[in-house]
Amino acid sequence: MVPPAPSPDGPALNAAQAAAASHGDSPLLVVAGAGSGKTRTLIHRVAALIHRGVPPGRILLLTFTRRASQEMLSRCERLVGSDSQHVQGGTFHGIAHRLLRKFGPAAGLPADFTILDQSDAGDLMGLARAALGYGDLKNAPRGAPRFPRAETLVSIYSRHVNTSQEVANILGEQWPHFISWAGDIERCFADYVKRKSERNLLDYDDLLLSWALLLEQAPPIAEQIRALYDHVLVDEYQDTNPLQSRILRGLCTNGNITVVGDDAQSIYAFRGATIRNILDFPHQFPGTRIVTLEQNYRSTAPILETTNTIISRSTERYSKRLWTERDGGEAPWLVTVRDEAAQTAFVVDRILELHEQGTPLREMAVLFRAGFLSADLEIELANRRIPYEKWGGLKFLEAAHIKDMLAFLRVLENPRDEVSWYRILRLLPGVGDATARAAVDMLMAHHWEPMAIGGVRAAARSRPALLAVSALFDGMRRVEKQDRPHSPGESIRLVRQLYDPILKGTYDDAPPRLADLDQLEIIAAGYADRTSFLAALALEPPAATQDLAVGSTDEDDALILSTVHSSKGKEWDAVFVIHAADGIFPMARAASDEAQVEEERRLLYVAMTRARNELYVTYPLQSYATRMGADFAFSQLTRFLDQGVRQTMQRVTLGDANPPHQALPGPREGAVIEPIVDLRALLRGKF
Repeated sequence: MVPPAPSPDGPALNAAQAAAASHGDSPLLVVAGAGSGKTRTLIHRVAALIHRGVPPGRILLLTFTRRASQEMLSRCERLVGSDSQHVQGGTFHGIAHRLLRKFGPAAGLPADFTILDQSDAGDLMGLARAALGYGDLKNAPRGAPRFPRAETLVSIYSRHVNTSQEVANILGEQWPHFISWAGDIERCFADYVKRKSERNLLDYDDLLLSWALLLEQAPPIAEQIRALYDHVLVDEYQDTNPLQSRILRGLCTNGNITVVGDDAQSIYAFRGATIRNILDFPHQFPGTRIVTLEQNYRSTAPILETTNTIISRSTERYSKRLWTERDGGEAPWLVTVRDEAAQTAFVVDRILELHEQGTPLREMAVLFRAGFLSADLEIELANRRIPYEKWGGLKFLEAAHIKDMLAFLRVLENPRDEVSWYRILRLLPGVGDATARAAVDMLMAHHWEPMAIGGVRAAARSRPALLAVSALFDGMRRVEKQDRPHSPGESIRLVRQLYDPILKGTYDDAPPRLADLDQLEIIAAGYADRTSFLAALALEPPAATQDLAVGSTDEDDALILSTVHSSKGKEWDAVFVIHAADGIFPMARAASDEAQVEEERRLLYVAMTRARNELYVTYPLQSYATRMGADFAFSQLTRFLDQGVRQTMQRVTLGDANPPHQALPGPREGAVIEPIVDLRALLRGKF
């Protein structure tokens, strides 16, 4: 067993940490590799400034979460005593709010402004959208989709404010299906901004924008704000966006700025963050001193050798090679498996082996590029009674679109399933509560024959969808009455001909939801029939797996499943990175853009550097997650694990796995089963 990693909060700083902490008054960039003790270095930098005589109240510490700020200030207090209580600390948004309350009135912003949260911003954007008449399909340009929903408009607006990109460019990159609406979206934004102004409201993005504008457009106020701080320190600088960089350039004209970050962990471009901020920092702040933290306190040497090799392929980066004093440990495993079922079997079996050897479940994590990639694993964990927490999205079976699809399958199995019928009918365009209930009553009156839906009195716009649903179920039932039952996977494929357009018309973020349905179809293919498939999900849904793991005595002991983005800043004894294939790392949509490919490389690097003692990377030869119409496709190992990287890893190839699901034998064909008792009558007799 590898000895535990020593804590980075030891009594003495290493040489690089000490150099950063004791730096003087010019700009300082601390390039802190994964697990190199960056937080401790930043805290000691604050302490050193206080010991030098800088008043604590004139030191500003900017972090990305309030919790991180509180933790840092608390550790500062333990280090230097009560003097540090006056250090100014908080998030960018929190400090902006404090400053606007004080200086806003002099710039025409009343001090009693109200802050809109995300939900409130969506509601106000919805009012602007409705007032301008958007969303009416009659007004849509030819071939254009419906107008974006209010929540999507808020996301586009936020991206525009934080990056200063043109709306059309943002749409082209992230929402290309809305590009024909670019001018209309800008008009909606203008109305939204006007409504905020008339009502004395600011949203989260306005807080930062207003701070930047005070520094850039109001010289007397800017001088007062700058005079508040002698030194500014910023954590996780690689995650800042262009607007935050503007604020810092306007705030720190004296050059007394310290930023800490790791270009190799810049993975939030989708939120507006840019790696350019940390790469261009020395140019934006002339005279910058760069201190690189390379001693790693987290991982074993073999793990570092692999991760160092991966990140060395980045085209533009700060040069560093992490090293450790930790002895022992084995090289990371690169595990080749036949398909996803074999991957799941390997991961679960290895987790149980490690648990039996003494590793708590909470000290193990399975990481993946996107939430849908854990679907098969979640169901197997449920079957094996292994509790888990999932970070980065809903558990698979809790998602609305998955519940929708299962409702279709339940009606196929049991046409009298009134609850599932009601859910399906409410999905249809133009079908409200009254129409759905009338349709269910009509079905009940006609012995649950799907074609009965055609007799429902409904609005003209809802009739095509109602007829399509009745035709789908009637056609599938006719085939099955001819003793040609549809398999679970085939059932999903047929239903999706109707449901996929509904999904696309309901959700602005349709692609990942469609990928979830792909995954559900793959899982269903492992079952002999719909009955066993639906029973497996109903009896052991992943959302209900709170049973203790084998040998566990800790009620909080649960395996962690996480997207890579949600895992950043965390670490575990053992880490499994699954689906290490091209099309996943990098995602297919990023493969044609060099900047996105580089970020995908950094994403895999972040995933692998979460491991302290053991690292397993799995690669299925037959990939279902990236398939396009076929049952499966042969996938390629991620381009980021090139020959040089693979030489630092152990190659493990697993043979064929046993079939994951076996149907129980049923009654002999043509056999007549005489009921021994009327179980329904017995159940009714209980009430």
